[in-house]
Amino acid sequence: MVSRNRIEDIGALDGGLGWNGNAVNVSKAAGVMVANNSIRRAAFSAVRAHEADDAVITDNLCLDSGETGIYAEYGFSGAVISANLVDGAANGVSVVNFNEGGRLATVSANLVRNLFRRKNLDEPGEGYGGGIGVEADTAVTGNVVENAPEIGILAGFGPYLRDVTVSGNVVRACGVGIGVSVVEGVGAASVVGNTISGCRLGAVLGYRWREVVTQDLTLAGGDRRSGLLVSQNAVR
Repeated sequence: MVSRNRIEDIGALDGGLGWNGNAVNVSKAAGVMVANNSIRRAAFSAVRAHEADDAVITDNLCLDSGETGIYAEYGFSGAVISANLVDGAANGVSVVNFNEGGRLATVSANLVRNLFRRKNLDEPGEGYGGGIGVEADTAVTGNVVENAPEIGILAGFGPYLRDVTVSGNVVRACGVGIGVSVVEGVGAASVVGNTISGCRLGAVLGYRWREVVTQDLTLAGGDRRSGLLVSQNAVR
């Protein structure tokens, strides 16, 4: 257990793509709980779980992270990410790498806000700016995401999407409210009962990797895709 610590000003002097610069780094360790920590100004992540099965990340205060605030990545199975506050990060919460076997999570009751774009680490140009991103066997419920310049909540990337539900979330003042991968062969996904407000580029859009390929899926007569349910979302 990593609990009730105050951790500040974590650097990444040796560089790299994320193995340095994390306030709490759980790597290849199963059954770890990271709870009730106050974390400020980590160069990369406030909490990073790498190939860590059955990780519980809950009730942490994560301020001003330089990259992704809370990360569950690569070959993990089972993650609970709940009731965290992430204010200021390049991405808020990422539960990814289904291509490496990363799967099975709940992301619930988190407050994620004030995301920003920054220079990409492994390719030219700028990126980031997303609130919550997930890929496989995951429920995203009851979160509030505000002020993400790219996408508030993203389900899947390219072919990496399976059995994801996005429900009961509040998404405000983002570029796109909710994005869903619609690449051929993706698994099932549902986007139901969310409140989406002030998202200037659209409420729910379908993506092929980074390209928007559908109209707003909340509009009457919008695209209908096999295995994708979009309904009962309140949009303004």
